[in-house]
Amino acid sequence: MTDLLPTFRFFVTLDAADAYLPARQARLLPKIAAGAFQSAAGLGADLEVMAYPEGGLNEFVHQLPVRHSWTRITLKQGFVRDPILWQWYQVGLTQSLGARRDGSIVLLDHAGTRVMAWEFRGGLAAKWVGPDMNAMESGVVTESLEIAHQGLTLAGGTFDLGKAIDTVVGLFS
Repeated sequence: MTDLLPTFRFFVTLDAADAYLPARQARLLPKIAAGAFQSAAGLGADLEVMAYPEGGLNEFVHQLPVRHSWTRITLKQGFVRDPILWQWYQVGLTQSLGARRDGSIVLLDHAGTRVMAWEFRGGLAAKWVGPDMNAMESGVVTESLEIAHQGLTLAGGTFDLGKAIDTVVGLFS
């Protein structure tokens, strides 16, 4: 049986250069470092479908594709003194140049080997949430960032249907 992959072994990269600037101009922008994030969520997509009933055909309703959208990626990390995520968000508020970044979320196996990566393009820091503080609780101060992007691609990793079926059968036997 194939080992299931852990959810806690991953890292995030954010490209230093604006996704749509020429390299010469992009080198002038502040760098966005790869992050050691506590969680990464929102790897998803949605296809909007329109129901179209056809007159005289009562057995089913046609389902027609309308448009495709991507869910926002939410990154959460322990709050650090370097305000790099806030600065990226601020750039998006005040100027268009330097606001779009490509990046990836890389999944590792138990041994720390890259299994696959979800790469996003044209990401904008769409929402920043600062720390919640409570004198009655003991915990780590965190911040989160939502990234609206123009699409995901799956890089690396292979899908073997036979292994997938064996894995599912093994879980229920």
